[in-house]
Amino acid sequence: MVARIDQSRSDSDTVASRAERRDRILDRLRTSGSVLVGDLAADLITSEMTIRRDLKALESEGLVRRIHGGALLVPSRAYEPTFREKSRQFVDEKRRIGAAAATLVESGDTIILSPGTTTMEVARHLNGLRNVTVVTSAVNIAAELAPDPEIDVIVTGGHMRGTTYALVGSLAEETLRGLHVNKLFLGGNGLTVANGLTTPDLSVATTDRALLRAAERVIVAVDHSKIGQTALCQTAPIENIHVLVTDGGIPGEQRRAFERAGVEVIVV
Repeated sequence: MVARIDQSRSDSDTVASRAERRDRILDRLRTSGSVLVGDLAADLITSEMTIRRDLKALESEGLVRRIHGGALLVPSRAYEPTFREKSRQFVDEKRRIGAAAATLVESGDTIILSPGTTTMEVARHLNGLRNVTVVTSAVNIAAELAPDPEIDVIVTGGHMRGTTYALVGSLAEETLRGLHVNKLFLGGNGLTVANGLTTPDLSVATTDRALLRAAERVIVAVDHSKIGQTALCQTAPIENIHVLVTDGGIPGEQRRAFERAGVEVIVV
């Protein structure tokens, strides 16, 4: 049995050791998106009290957001994680969100899927449907759907952002001009009532706005870590969002705020 030492109360808790411990906490957050106090205490061989003090200090620097029993990473408004990084975060939640969002698609629909790890999960759950047309600005989503004979895939074209597989730019926007679809499934990096759906990248925001203009109904599919966050560029104001599909980690007050704003909230 390893004895844990409350390092913040010991001589060994130097500035260097605190900095190293907090760097390791941030590294874990960048990998998984969230951490639990108990897990960090076990891994770093220290007390839960010390971890809570670390998280409080990191929150005061604007780097994390404390939640019950742990913390979430607060991304920079201008920082865009890679698809690979995001695909390792909140995996079960994204699968549930994708499965629930996919039930909103009916045979005969024409839909748009925006780039993202959660919208990829929507694509993976589009089975058992007939005569569905999917427009996408994500090359990996197009590749995922291509083998299904019941799904007709239209790719926008454009300049590919290699870290996210998103197609952006004037070619993508020109392809979308004049299109009209039943439903748009949209991901993002932040969602609030005040600022709507946001993303760190201006080119992605511009292309996503073109997606928005083509759709009758807009469904936002994001996990709870995006709720209450704001990235650099607005994709969709809250009044343009009809449905939010998210997981049970959404705070109750946030859910009620979206509902008061006229957004249907589906929690899975």
